[in-house]
Amino acid sequence: MDVFVWRGIEVPVDDDGFIQEPDRWNPDMASALAATDGVEKLTPDHWKVIDYIRAYYKENDIAPMVRRICKETQLNLRQIFDLFPSGPAKGACKVAGLPKPTGCV
Repeated sequence: MDVFVWRGIEVPVDDDGFIQEPDRWNPDMASALAATDGVEKLTPDHWKVIDYIRAYYKENDIAPMVRRICKETQLNLRQIFDLFPSGPAKGACKVAGLPKPTGCV
């Protein structure tokens, strides 16, 4: 298993860079994770998605479906892809500090 290092904190990640211990994630780490996918700055819309995904995961122990992300954040799929170029599952979940969602390629 690989390790993501941020400001001296080491967090285990899978081969695709997804954090394996979501409780070790913190909001400051999100920017560093986003940079690994080419996202230079997190905007309020990024945080709307990140906060929703983390809250849903905390309650359900699974990442939300893309349709639910769009509905709950009031952002359409195109906007989500503009925010997270690698997609809502691969990009947004990774930045939000979640393990790789089931079915994510």
